[in-house]
Amino acid sequence: MNHLEPKIYVSCLAAYNNGYMHGTWIDALQDVDALHGDVKKILASSPIRNADEWAIHDYEGFGDIRIEEYTGLSEISELAVFLAEHGELGAAAYAYSNNIADALKMLEENYHGEFVSEEDFAYYWTHEMDCREIPEYLEHYIDYQVMARDLFINDFLSLAINDKVHVFSYF
Repeated sequence: MNHLEPKIYVSCLAAYNNGYMHGTWIDALQDVDALHGDVKKILASSPIRNADEWAIHDYEGFGDIRIEEYTGLSEISELAVFLAEHGELGAAAYAYSNNIADALKMLEENYHGEFVSEEDFAYYWTHEMDCREIPEYLEHYIDYQVMARDLFINDFLSLAINDKVHVFSYF
């Protein structure tokens, strides 16, 4: 998996509202106090005196996770730490669940692995997990595409990352 490097672009709202673009990119992989310190530096160097309001005007390195303009710095810090540990798969799980605890549960308790396709997972599930041997003469009658459709209706979830599917059982 690619390494994610979450960053946020923080802007001074007083400057923005007065026609100035004043802000900077901040490394999100810091504790909340360090993030607050960086925001204070941006506000202190604003072309508008006594600036005290800020907003996130851009972000990158969070995968499919959506960061809002007023997402709290504690949430930004928690997400960055989670992503540093779990990478793109963690970002996809969080984007699906929108909750770090649920995303962690998905990764630790419900993850079945990376596959080329849902059909590939159905083949794996049939041959590796079912533990019964399928006679060779019956193998050609199994429709793994239909089987995958049925498996992913109620029992499994797949998240696509880099042309692969990552399979989770529902929790």
